Amino acid sequence: MGNMFGSIFGKKHYRILMLGLDNAGKTSILYRLRLKESITTIPTVGFNVEAVALGHVKFNVWDVGGQKVGTCLPLAWRTVIVRAGIR
Repeated sequence: MGNMFGSIFGKKHYRILMLGLDNAGKTSILYRLRLKESITTIPTVGFNVEAVALGHVKFNVWDVGGQKVGTCLPLAWRTVIVRAGIR
């Protein structure tokens, strides 16, 4: 799969922000890409940032967790987006 990304995108670096519903599998996807194996995860509090390399393409993946009503995390999304440099 890394060669496919490398041939499509060339040698580049990308930032990805993963947002989704609770228990949707965002962290599982992140660690499957990073570690190349499935692991047992716990609910994400705050966010995870991991560097993932697939062939010649590098990704910084921001996994933002917890979107329950009544939490302050949606307010923190703006901070994450700014720090990740996502436009």
